[in-house]
Amino acid sequence: MILLGSTGSIGTNTLKVASAFGLPIESLSAGKNIALFNEQIRHHHPRKICIADSEDLPKLDMSFIKSHNIQIFSGEEGLLEMIESSQSHLAINALVGYAGLAPSLKIKQCGKKLALANKESLVSAGWLFADYPITPIDSEHFGLWYLHAARKIHKLYITASGGALRDMPLADLSSATPAQALKHPNWSMGQKITIDSATMVNKLFEILEAYWLFGISDIDAFIEEHSAIHALIEFVDGSITAHISHADMQLPIAYALDEQQAKHTRLIPRFDIATLATLRFSPIDVRRYPVWELKNTLLAYPKLGIVLNASNEVALHAFLDSRISFGKISACILRSVQYFESIKTHALADIQDIKALDSEVRAFSTSWLNLP
Repeated sequence: MILLGSTGSIGTNTLKVASAFGLPIESLSAGKNIALFNEQIRHHHPRKICIADSEDLPKLDMSFIKSHNIQIFSGEEGLLEMIESSQSHLAINALVGYAGLAPSLKIKQCGKKLALANKESLVSAGWLFADYPITPIDSEHFGLWYLHAARKIHKLYITASGGALRDMPLADLSSATPAQALKHPNWSMGQKITIDSATMVNKLFEILEAYWLFGISDIDAFIEEHSAIHALIEFVDGSITAHISHADMQLPIAYALDEQQAKHTRLIPRFDIATLATLRFSPIDVRRYPVWELKNTLLAYPKLGIVLNASNEVALHAFLDSRISFGKISACILRSVQYFESIKTHALADIQDIKALDSEVRAFSTSWLNLP
């Protein structure tokens, strides 16, 4: 297989499942965690590797790489070249952020199976994948896929944990610090997705992902603090089914890698059904999560996802650098969507159109936030 983003949480879990299933790794890519990447290279013996920044090449274990004749690539162009030159049919995109879009499109162009954990690919360009089957790795979309049946669907539901600040007094929210926003109550994740959970941007991303994956616009979300129920489907016949499991990404990854083995292999602990007595659903309050007011607009005009993603990335990184307050993240997104609302009807026919708009949104957001 090809694995993009091997050192993140999805990537490391993918390698665990691949080892359990006896699946060989042909190609690996990583960002800045070169120490872990070296360990992965030594353990899994890929034929090809790619790092995000060529300046990190000296940090690679060159003696091992040369002795095993491993081909090295670097940068975005190198990553796309590695994908194209790889023989594997299965490609897992676990990259974080907008940088995952071009690799997803390359995987599609090469006719490979795309197992997708990179939310931004669909948020920023879902219509470019409308004719291509995608295997979702997000727990929510995996849950929807798992529940999908030959019955007419009325509505889709996904759940949110509420993020690190779900219990903080509303009066204190706007001044929350990065340290506070990064303390997720349920699990340890990367910085971006943890902040996106605190603002509820992550759930807007997943709403758009569900729209593109399942072709349904009647989608909603609720807060379920234990992260035990990931998705629900309401059928036209009036019944509702729910997907309940531990919040361990190994289950959706297993089905993406080898569905037949996944059906007969236990990778996660049994779920204690007695804990269901403590579960409850809560609505998502726009006072706590102001961006949630964009949900219906995004479902009506999903190409606004480009604006959502670009403005969020600018504001989120500024917040993590302590250059803006937490409240400015949502404010920047709302102002950007308002400013660029005219793109609702634009064709945006290819990645060049998307890149041009993405750059324009980032420039606007940077200016609006008074960033240097």
